Amino acid sequence: QVQLVESGGGLVQPGGSLRLSCAVSSSIFRMAVMGWYRQAPGRERELVAVITSGSNTDYAESVKGRFTISRDNAKNTVYLQMNSLKPEDTAVYYCNVDLRSLGSRVYWGQGTQVTVSS
Repeated sequence: QVQLVESGGGLVQPGGSLRLSCAVSSSIFRMAVMGWYRQAPGRERELVAVITSGSNTDYAESVKGRFTISRDNAKNTVYLQMNSLKPEDTAVYYCNVDLRSLGSRVYWGQGTQVTVSS
């Protein structure tokens, strides 16, 4: 069983920054694609950023240039640095690990709330 634990959410003013962390319980993390998603009230969950095992990245258009996804394989942790935050970034942020290419499934964290408000 793979467990993911997110941290780093909170309340921040527009224009501020936050860094989210997601610690994964399994060393298989190093071979996996990791992603950050978010879900705002009344909206569907959407992809924010993804990083491959080789550290190739991709981002939603709405966060390009403001958010940065990274990973530390020694710590089995993926990060999401969020700068220039806007009220529309308010959502619950989830990380996931996609192990389908390894014969397993996708695992999700419990989510962390990010609120951008003055």
